[in-house]
Amino acid sequence: MALTGFFVLFMFMALQGVAARRQSAWDPIIRLPTEDNATRWAVLVAGSNGFGNYRHQADVCHAYQILKKGGIKDENIIVFMYDDIAMNDLNPRKGVLINHPTGADVYAGVPKDYTGEQVTTQNFYAVILGNTSALTGGSGKIVDSKPGDMIFIYYSDHGGPGVLGMPNMPYLYGKDFIDVLKKKHASGTYKEMVIYIEACESGSVFQGMMPDDLDVYVTTASNAEESSWGTYCPGMDPPPPPEYMTCLGDLYSVAWMEDSESHNLKRETVQQQYDQVKERTSNYNIYNAGSHVMEYGNKSIKSEKLYLFQGFDPATENLPPKQINAKANMGVVNQRDADILSLWEMYNRLDDGTEKKAQLLKLITSTMLHRKHLDGSLDVIGVVLFGPAKSPNLLKSRRGGGLPLVDDWDCLKSMVRVFEAQCGPLAQYGMRHMRSFANICNAGVSVSRMEEACMAACGSTSTPLWSAA
Repeated sequence: MALTGFFVLFMFMALQGVAARRQSAWDPIIRLPTEDNATRWAVLVAGSNGFGNYRHQADVCHAYQILKKGGIKDENIIVFMYDDIAMNDLNPRKGVLINHPTGADVYAGVPKDYTGEQVTTQNFYAVILGNTSALTGGSGKIVDSKPGDMIFIYYSDHGGPGVLGMPNMPYLYGKDFIDVLKKKHASGTYKEMVIYIEACESGSVFQGMMPDDLDVYVTTASNAEESSWGTYCPGMDPPPPPEYMTCLGDLYSVAWMEDSESHNLKRETVQQQYDQVKERTSNYNIYNAGSHVMEYGNKSIKSEKLYLFQGFDPATENLPPKQINAKANMGVVNQRDADILSLWEMYNRLDDGTEKKAQLLKLITSTMLHRKHLDGSLDVIGVVLFGPAKSPNLLKSRRGGGLPLVDDWDCLKSMVRVFEAQCGPLAQYGMRHMRSFANICNAGVSVSRMEEACMAACGSTSTPLWSAA
């Protein structure tokens, strides 16, 4: 009888506990910050605009679809994209974006959180930090994360030494970005963060500066000195559908996304994806048509399962953690030449003698002249500052030993502003010269001397035919 009475009392107390849990689902004793009940957050950024950059918005929309299928809610996915591609007159399938030659539409359902002029570095930082008062326009969505939450950030665009592009100025500078990550970490509002960056010289944004104690793990499409690559482009293998005159994706980006879609992310680790993406982005060791994927930050995060950051699609339940894919080399184009490729494809398909073809030829010519103007201006500036013997090596020199690009990042920003005031906008191609500006700073050149050199190189003449739009 005593045992029976004890059992009844035990069951009564257990039932009372269940009732209490129903009344207080957020009881901190019950809701421990475990992997399974952590909220997953994602910030997706396409940092460009213009139809020649179709691939960046296609990349980001594809990433959204993966996370959505993985069960991450729209309220926890924040999307930055200019949104000028899907309904663009040049888009052969209005209202549709594809990221693979035989791929489905990835545009449908994507949240338009920050579009057009709202795609800024300031808004990006404000979203990460959960600072609504610093936002300008947009949906107002932020990463309102709590301790124990997981954060995934993916960025796709052009870049340059120390910087990532945005369709609205200013650029994203490496030191500023890392300072934001430090501030986020100091707030204690997440458990772990994974960042994927697709851009030229993207390793330089983190090299020599990224701490390993922020609970942040970063991979970049390229090291500090090389281009990243567009793929699925006209005339390449595999090509896009014949009606497309632009690249559909980027090599590093399609590598990680196609890997995620072909694996069970509850079994695959961050390390396994890194290994797969590194091999594929090298174009299977063809580095003149591929790049070196790099990693920074807290590398212990690599042992985590990917679903903690990207979610889990039940349709992949029976897929292996490390499925063997065919190792096929990909046709690629340097990121900075993809817009020229797109213009040339449009030009080449038009009938001779048409006004449209003449306009495209003028646009191609002005774009190339602007590039020549930027390159030549830096050459003249280097000679004025350092003399003809030292200038070429000094402007292009690379710091060894894993040092950051520049000692004084405020100086770098000042030199860029001075140059653009006299010589015109750098734009996406001109970001390749950021190393020259950094070396000018590292050499101790003053702003006043830089102004004199820029006036000598450019004076009142820039390239009037070219427009940043």
